[in-house]
Amino acid sequence: MAQAQTLPGAGTVPATQEAAVTKPAAVAVANPAPLGLAGFAMTTLILSLVNTGIVTGSSLAVVVALAMAYGGLGQLIAGWWEFRNGNTFGAVAFSSYGAFWWSYAAFVVLFHGKDAGTAVSWYLLAWGIFTFYMWVASLKGARPVMIVFLLLWITFVVLALGGFNNALPGTGLTQLGGYVGLLTAIAAFYTSARGVINESWGSEVLPG
Repeated sequence: MAQAQTLPGAGTVPATQEAAVTKPAAVAVANPAPLGLAGFAMTTLILSLVNTGIVTGSSLAVVVALAMAYGGLGQLIAGWWEFRNGNTFGAVAFSSYGAFWWSYAAFVVLFHGKDAGTAVSWYLLAWGIFTFYMWVASLKGARPVMIVFLLLWITFVVLALGGFNNALPGTGLTQLGGYVGLLTAIAAFYTSARGVINESWGSEVLPG
């Protein structure tokens, strides 16, 4: 005959119901942020090299490939896992910028990067608005993440202004935006490396 099991503060529970009372052990989930940051950093780096003129525009195909596979898909995966972790900030950030890279790839591949007038500039400015309030939210988090969003916000705004003023000779705003984008990529790489290396070593090897 099954004997009753006594649980603190819960009276007696029949042994046949003990399994129903016991909660399953929580499953550990890896931190998806370093993946999302690395995908963002690498794609931003290559696109910024094109914007600065360090590499030629013919390298745009490499940017599109990265935008689809790593910057796009990689960040979407990271964002979905951040939903699983209950991290609203990470979920919104990675999912949104993953979608940004997919939209960029769609514009280049499907529409062959046709001249859209000032629409592209408004597109970049809209992402600058989104990035601004994400930067405000990042002020409560780790400093490296805050720096990434600050630099990214500046990058979007400068590139948007460069698009609005592309008819003015000598402005060089798009090129300037490319250089700020390089700084953004470096900051994102550092933040990604910090997450991976510090966890692997079990100590704060990279400060932040």
